[in-house]
Amino acid sequence: VGTMPVREWFPTVAVEDRGAGVLWGAQLAWAGSWEMEVFRRDDCAGLSGGLADREFGHWGKRLAPGEILKAPTAWLACVRGDIDDLCHRFVAVQERVAIEQAPAVERDLPIAFNEYCQTWGKPTHDKLVALADRLRGSGVRYLVIDAGWYTNTGGWGGHGSWEVDRTAFPQGLAATAAAIRERGLVPGLWFEMETVDQGSQPFGELDHLLKRDGVPITVGSRRFWDLRDPWVRDFLDQRVIGRLRDDGFGYLKVDYNETIGLGCDGVESPGEGLRQHVLAIHDLFRRIRREIPELVIENCASGGHRLEPSMMALASQASFSDAHELVEIPIVAANLHRLIAPRQSQIWAVLHAGDDARRMRYVLASTFLGRLCLSGDLASLASAQWELVREAIAVYRDAAAVIGHGFSRRYGPQLDSWRHPQGWQAVVRHDAGQALVVAHAFADAPRLLRVPLPPGSWRVAQRFANPSTEVCGDALEIAVEGDFSAAVVLLRQA
Repeated sequence: VGTMPVREWFPTVAVEDRGAGVLWGAQLAWAGSWEMEVFRRDDCAGLSGGLADREFGHWGKRLAPGEILKAPTAWLACVRGDIDDLCHRFVAVQERVAIEQAPAVERDLPIAFNEYCQTWGKPTHDKLVALADRLRGSGVRYLVIDAGWYTNTGGWGGHGSWEVDRTAFPQGLAATAAAIRERGLVPGLWFEMETVDQGSQPFGELDHLLKRDGVPITVGSRRFWDLRDPWVRDFLDQRVIGRLRDDGFGYLKVDYNETIGLGCDGVESPGEGLRQHVLAIHDLFRRIRREIPELVIENCASGGHRLEPSMMALASQASFSDAHELVEIPIVAANLHRLIAPRQSQIWAVLHAGDDARRMRYVLASTFLGRLCLSGDLASLASAQWELVREAIAVYRDAAAVIGHGFSRRYGPQLDSWRHPQGWQAVVRHDAGQALVVAHAFADAPRLLRVPLPPGSWRVAQRFANPSTEVCGDALEIAVEGDFSAAVVLLRQA
């Protein structure tokens, strides 16, 4: 229920007939309240789903004679195979849409650097220029300015007016964006444009905010613009689209850190208010793309809470999770291969000067499960650490084609805990004569992993993180370096 449609479950369901080896499945493309139900009636299994109903989502809609309601799209699939085969059908649809709508700059899966885990909400012009100098010629293409560039009360506080903090950016953001471009990088900018914070003037614009039972919907320190309101549309067109276009940005990170809950006022039911608000969210994203066609849009949503097909179709990339510095990074990233296209799944490698080589290889290897995004204290890395980063970038560039298009299968034991994982996992992704193996060892992992390979004769083309890998018949053997280590191997048909 609400506007974070994957906060607990993804709108994807599968029913398996193990005797016949057949699966049926459905995936709903909707960024609001939804429900899916598997039920038994007599001797049959049933499956239903769609918009949340009156009982669950407080939704009801009155239609006048001749009036039409268009329900959200659902993709249906039936396969003979296993759950990976079924999920590949759904992900392949998203992948095709992503390729068709992607700006030209996105076609070879460029690498990003987001400065948040370096400045922690306090970016400045000088810090960004220094970062751009460090990243010049590194293979990184996007440099993204995250939260805190606006006048605020500290951290995220105060967002909503979108006035530039002239103390941090005395010449305005256009000068910073130009300096970043001069160093060969595409500048990006963070907005949480659908909400306003209590530290901002718009927090009091009660006539233009969403209400429930006549009271502004307030979650923590946030309220929500009523995106159905023409005044709000004009405001955001000026403050968001205008700034991105006029200041020369080529990348937009859209964050969204709260949900409106069951719905809002203005129509015959709270759930219908929510449905109309979600359509207005879609319209806002379409207006941005229409006004700035080459803009790359990242769908973040508090670390991946809008990773469903309708929002993924409006963005080039999406934050896979906010688990940026935890051991479960590769676990979450691997699981998402069944639900979103890896070419859209942005995975952060947050690096610090105090990291040892094994930890750096572990997190850098995780990014090969999707889109590589660097963050952390890049300026403080030692030369040997920086060379490790550059090595990962070089191998990633070679592996980009198979990351961007292919079929994925996960191997390894079922993990009893993500927070304290034991054992190992490996994802094998292959397409058009190439295969990419991304393996991670957790606590108490065996010292030799044997990962099955797709049919064919394979040779190792590139390695990262672990040189002790060898093709042995129909499998890749990996000598494990130790607990919480990794290996990345790019193979090509021999």
